Amino acid sequence: MTLPIVEVEYRLTLVELCRACNAREEDVRAWVDEGALEPEGRQPHDWRFASAALPRALTAARLARDFEIDARAIALVLELMDEIDRLRARIA
Repeated sequence: MTLPIVEVEYRLTLVELCRACNAREEDVRAWVDEGALEPEGRQPHDWRFASAALPRALTAARLARDFEIDARAIALVLELMDEIDRLRARIA
């Protein structure tokens, strides 16, 4: 008997996302301000991040830690990574 695979969509609060990617709230707020992450909700205490935001936040945290770049540069790098993915998809 095979069981179907069920994908679960979950939402993370700001605090949960910070814990998951080991980032400070001020860093995540800066990433949101620069457009690197897009939460639902108007105010930080209302923000909810889709589960797809977690890998992006992990990458942002790694870029900040390993390369010591600011939020604006992180947003640019993530945008360029997205463009590379789109181009690879077009080729495939």
